[in-house]
Order: sequence, then C-alpha cells, then structure tokens
Amino acid sequence: MNPVDQLIARLPAGRVIIDPDVTVGYSRDEARLVEPGRPLAVVLAEETADVQATLQWAGEHRTPVVPRGAGTGLSGGATAIDGCVVVSLAKLAAIVEINADDQLAVVQPGVINAELQRAVSEHGLMYAPDPASFEISTIGGNIATNAGGLRCVKYGVTRESVLGLDVVLADGRLLKTGRRTVKGVAGYDLTALFVGSEGTLGIVTGATLKLMPKPAGEPVTVVGVFATLPTAGAAVNDVMRAGLRPSLLELMDHTTILAVDDWKHAGLDRDAAAMLIAQLDGEEPARSAAQVEKAFIDAGATYTAVSSDATEAAQLLAVRRMTHWAIERLGSILTEDVGVPRSKLAAMLTRIEEIAREHQVVVATVGHAGDGNLHPSLVVDSPRAWPAAEAIYRAALDLGGTITGEHGIGALKRDWLPTEIGEIGIEMQRKVKQSFDPLGILNPGKVI
Repeated sequence: MNPVDQLIARLPAGRVIIDPDVTVGYSRDEARLVEPGRPLAVVLAEETADVQATLQWAGEHRTPVVPRGAGTGLSGGATAIDGCVVVSLAKLAAIVEINADDQLAVVQPGVINAELQRAVSEHGLMYAPDPASFEISTIGGNIATNAGGLRCVKYGVTRESVLGLDVVLADGRLLKTGRRTVKGVAGYDLTALFVGSEGTLGIVTGATLKLMPKPAGEPVTVVGVFATLPTAGAAVNDVMRAGLRPSLLELMDHTTILAVDDWKHAGLDRDAAAMLIAQLDGEEPARSAAQVEKAFIDAGATYTAVSSDATEAAQLLAVRRMTHWAIERLGSILTEDVGVPRSKLAAMLTRIEEIAREHQVVVATVGHAGDGNLHPSLVVDSPRAWPAAEAIYRAALDLGGTITGEHGIGALKRDWLPTEIGEIGIEMQRKVKQSFDPLGILNPGKVI
C-alpha cells in the first residue's frame, strides 16, 4: 500500500482529497506573490483525532504538513509546498462553551471570528480581537498569526485574549496549555509561544478564550481631516498622550481617500493628506469624543465631525472598513504590514510616499494609527512592486519598527526576519523549532 493510501485508510471515509483539480484550491492564501506548490493530498479534519492521525502518518513518512484555516492570510503562511499534505481545519467549527460567569469561551479553530463575536454578544460579552477580515477569518488563523484588528489599540491583540490551547504536536500527541483561571504562572508560557507561531510548532485544535463585558451604551465616532501628514501624526500622539483610550484610532492616506471616494462618491476631502477615524466606547463616550475632536483641531485638522447616533457612527466607521475593497479596484495588490513607534508615524507615512514615487508604484496606506501599525497596499502589476515593498521594510526598521505588526512572517517575509531579530535571535528560534518539530515537517519554509 502506498503512503497516501495508508493515510486514507487511517481516516474516516471522505476526509482525504487527492484529486489535483480540488487540492489546488487549498494550495494558497491571499499572499499572491508567493507561488504555491502542489499538495499530495488535503485532509478535511472534522475532529482532533483526524489531525493526530495525519501527523503520526506524516512523521512516519517524513511528509511536510501545512495547516490551513480560511485561507485569508496575507503572508503566505498557508501556502502549500510540493508533496505536502494540507490539513484544513475549517470543519472544526464548533463553539463548545460560552461561560458568562468565568467570561470565557471554548472554541474549535474553524470558528469564524464574527460568528464568535455574535454568539458571545447574546450573553452581554465581547471577544475583543477584530481583524479587518473578521467576517471571513477563523479563530485558528487569528491565533496562528496573533492577529490584531481595529480594536487592538484599547483591547490588545489575539495573544492577550487566549487563555489556553489544545495543540497537536508533530508526533501526533495532544498538548493542553494554559488555564481557565484569571491568573496562572505555572511553568513556561507555552500558550503565548504557540500564538503567532504560524503552524510551525504544532496545530491548534481548540482554544480557551478570554471574554469581557460589552461596553455600555453605543460608541461615538470622531473623524478628522488633515492637510499634512505631520499634523495627522501629531493628532495621534496628542490623543494617546492624553490618555483618552479610544477603542480604535484608524488612518487613511491621500491615495486611499481618493480610492474610496472614486468608488463610493462619499464626498470625502480629495485634497486631504490623511483622515483619522476614532471611536470611543465605555463610560461617557460623548465626553471623551469631544476631547478627541479638540485634540484633532489643536493638531491642525481642517475638518472634524462627531457622530450623533449609532447609525451615523456605523456609517463613519464603514468608510474605514471598505478601504481594502476600494484599493483592490486599483489592481492586484500586496497588502503590507509594518509597525513603527507612534512618534515615528508621520515620518513613516512620508517615507512610504517617497518610496512610491521613487519606484513609480501606486501605494495606498491605511493603518491602526493608535498602534503605529500601517498597511501600505502596493499595486503589484509592476516588477517594481517587490523592491518597493522591501524599501518599506527597511524604512520601518530604520525608524525602530518591525516588518510585521499582525500579518505574520509566513513565506513572504522569511528572508527579512534575520534583519529584524539578528543572528542570535534566529539561532534561538531555530532551537525552539527543533525542540517541537525535530523532523521539520510542520509548515516548512515558513517563518525561519
């Protein structure tokens, strides 16, 4: 019996796909500059035992395994390599438990982020991480990349909301990490280690997540328009320095504003260098919103607006949420993900504009301004796009920043990781990888 037939025999009927016309659909994520290989097979896991059996088989045959959620990643972390087995976790999609007393949820990795948010909302609770892809991305994928989102400026990224994990190791054993308690410091923090590891140390099949009470009342949204990038950067610094704690503080640059207005005819200021969108929740949001508006004005905003009701607040925020699709209308895009200290935000935005001119590439930038996390989207219908992206990485590092704030390293940025973390950092990461995956079968070619 050949190896693939052995895999088929170990799993329930219908859980292994070998038809190349079908498996090709599982071979890549949204990182279109990363060329996928051809998988040997795809396992449609429906329970943890399926993942365990697959990894046991893979270890015996030295076959690489690539975990996959919804395929919404932007760094090539779920890209297949030739001869691998892709393990799809999309059917492991149960919300196992919502515990309102302990403010936690237990879920499988295929649960869509937005579905979890809606489910816990019925209990008066909130799951904080909300990546822009929250309507289509899975909790497992969010954990794999330590995803952030619009609310992370106040509530933190995925790692802050993960209490414990069920992880299938490279040899098929099931490891349980973490806790259900509010506090716990027993041993090394393996939970935090797996969050953001992009399937290179193990495959997550369950997660215990921290919830929190939904903020009382409706949020209030503030918009500010700025004629220069330095004034927009100053406004961000002033808001955060004042301790106003917006639940989101988002930025759109000039190119993005034009893209949105060309698409939706929203009446945006087409001469603006930048637009900031802040949202305030919790106690007295209207009072905090007024303070944010004042900070915008004092920093030099040419126009401001504050929502008067929940509908208007949602409409103002919708402008930010539609940016990805507006930018996609410009052509095939590479959505980048760099971060700088907040004080360097304006300098980074200026450098991105200079790089776009130097390389003659269209770059539209949005970002989580309150975190200094920017997403320059490069139109890639040009051989100059990749050199421009690398120039953006270098600029972020030169300003004391990072090459990825929330999308992960994947395959796309693997060669740049040593530049950021150094030779000793790479050595230690390889030792961690070796201890969890001595045969090197877990998502090879990703991260390191």
